[in-house]
Amino acid sequence: MANKSVAFHRIYVWEFPVRMYHWVNALCVTVLIVTGFLIGKPVAISYAGEAYQQYWFGTVRFIHFVTAFIFFFNFLVRIYWGFVGNEFARWQNFLPFKSNQMKEMGEVLKVDILQTDVKGKISVGHNALAGLIYFLSFLVFLFQSVTGFALYSSMSSSFLPGLFKWVVPLMGGDFAVRQWHHMFMWFFVVFILIHVYLVFYHDYVEGRGTTSSMIGGWKFEKESDGN
Repeated sequence: MANKSVAFHRIYVWEFPVRMYHWVNALCVTVLIVTGFLIGKPVAISYAGEAYQQYWFGTVRFIHFVTAFIFFFNFLVRIYWGFVGNEFARWQNFLPFKSNQMKEMGEVLKVDILQTDVKGKISVGHNALAGLIYFLSFLVFLFQSVTGFALYSSMSSSFLPGLFKWVVPLMGGDFAVRQWHHMFMWFFVVFILIHVYLVFYHDYVEGRGTTSSMIGGWKFEKESDGN
């Protein structure tokens, strides 16, 4: 039986700003989910001492607010890099306007859901389906930033939160904004679970270094098949 060999060549896909954005964003989202859940449903922690000495909930809120600022400015850097980064980082990868991107989305859905073998060529950067999902997640990032700063504006005199004071009356009051903000927190929970699974799954079925590429930046593209 003949051995089938496949040659690969290395491609530098993810530049350092993209990789840095990814890991800072991952850390921020994790912290925001944990602290946001505690803010929405506080846990009673009691110990012997005066009430004014128990400031753990204030600390949780402080961590949430500081992380939100880091998250927001990190997000702005990614928006900027979508215009100046390499071909794999640019915004045209996130919107499937081309027929080949639509075809690739169908191929990826078959691989992800039906677990078929990869038959067609899948983009070495974000595949078309992943790009679209990431674009939708960016819209959620923006929504969470706007509603979060709107809620914070009532207790802060800072310039940035003050820009979003108009959001609260527009959305029907503080309670409504808080409910929408909390509801979209669960989007992040579901997104993380699916994202981590698919990263490892595509690393397995494609064999192109999907997981390690977000550390070193390099991926592997198939060159040719031979006997």
